[in-house]
Amino acid sequence: MTFENLKLIEPILLALKEEGYTSPTPIQEKSIPIILEGTDLLGCAQTGTGKTAAFAIPIIQLLYNQKKDGVRNNKIHALIVTPTRELAIQIGESFANYGRFTKLKHTVIFGGVTQSSQVNALKNGVDILIATPGRLLDLIGQGIIRLSDIQIFVLDEADRMLDMGFVNDVKKIIKVIPTKRQSLFFSATMPDTIKVLAGSILTHPEKVEVTPVSSTAETIQQEVFYVDKGNKNNLLIHVLNDPSIKSALVFTRTKHGADKVVRVLEKAKIKAEAIHGNKSQNARQRALTNFKDNSTRVLVATDIAARGIDIDALAFVVNFELPNIPETYVHRIGRTGRAGASGKAISFCDFEERAYLKDIQKLISIQIPIVNNHPFPAQIFVVEKKEKQPQRTPFNKNKEGNKKGTDKRPSQHKNKPKSTGSFR
Repeated sequence: MTFENLKLIEPILLALKEEGYTSPTPIQEKSIPIILEGTDLLGCAQTGTGKTAAFAIPIIQLLYNQKKDGVRNNKIHALIVTPTRELAIQIGESFANYGRFTKLKHTVIFGGVTQSSQVNALKNGVDILIATPGRLLDLIGQGIIRLSDIQIFVLDEADRMLDMGFVNDVKKIIKVIPTKRQSLFFSATMPDTIKVLAGSILTHPEKVEVTPVSSTAETIQQEVFYVDKGNKNNLLIHVLNDPSIKSALVFTRTKHGADKVVRVLEKAKIKAEAIHGNKSQNARQRALTNFKDNSTRVLVATDIAARGIDIDALAFVVNFELPNIPETYVHRIGRTGRAGASGKAISFCDFEERAYLKDIQKLISIQIPIVNNHPFPAQIFVVEKKEKQPQRTPFNKNKEGNKKGTDKRPSQHKNKPKSTGSFR
């Protein structure tokens, strides 16, 4: 199965080719035809299964075809609601990548930053809006956003929405979008509460369920290094001083983290380049080409940018930071050990990441061997001690605010402090 078999338009196929994608994942293969038919969809899929492309690609095609037929495109026709700013930004990057040749406009809005640049983008007209619930409802309340022209509505990561106390916000959003619309609903799990919520959103939906990737190739040698966060740079340099490592793909969780690692390696005379969503397509392609032809020894990547990287004979992967989604670990280390070749994947694990490691080992059913013989062993890592987790409270009862990355509803007080920063 190839993307051509899914009857996608040429501008999308060209964008996918530039991204290095040739074959759809199972959820893409199942979902794209359903969405292109205009049918509601109920999808059960984990992050890391290609879910975003499964709805982004057909949405772009549907709106592009309408644009060709003369439908006005200066109003919001598609709305994607997701629980955190990180997810919203990643989804926005996907729409930018897959729709780069369609001239469709999209923007991303989320709380915790000043709204001015987001408002300016909205005033210039957008076809597709990606939003977290709090900022979306705030701008609706201010009269800045009108959703009366919505044709396609996507609720992403629905189970996380419930965990974070967004269910009432979702219900408010449903009330202000047209009842006649196409709705797409994605959740990693399907407990009764999620089924009830889906029933209030969807009309005679098709159901798609995919099993998340959960195993690693036997040809990949895996190791974990316990190290304090402040010593990760030193440990990475120590590891890369091994002359037998001809090239290495290093993963970080953030764009800022990727750039920082590159600066550290360059200072240590190790040739490195970063590839992430803030880089232009030309810069990303240039960095990838340099890595493939061995002009650059180390490529530092975020997960969103690393999707589609397919490098023959890549033998070494480093998880500089462990992913908080265990399936992502499988995808990361799967960049090596391809086609029966051997490969090695090492992971740095600091005190705060031990829960991530536990989830990863549970998913892959493997206890990853620990390397103790290195010059920067962790000093504050307590392997056996199990700390009591704070009790999770509903969003509207959490006066201290949510964890970093979640959407923060604005205060109702008149004299609320102004947010800092800006959206770019």
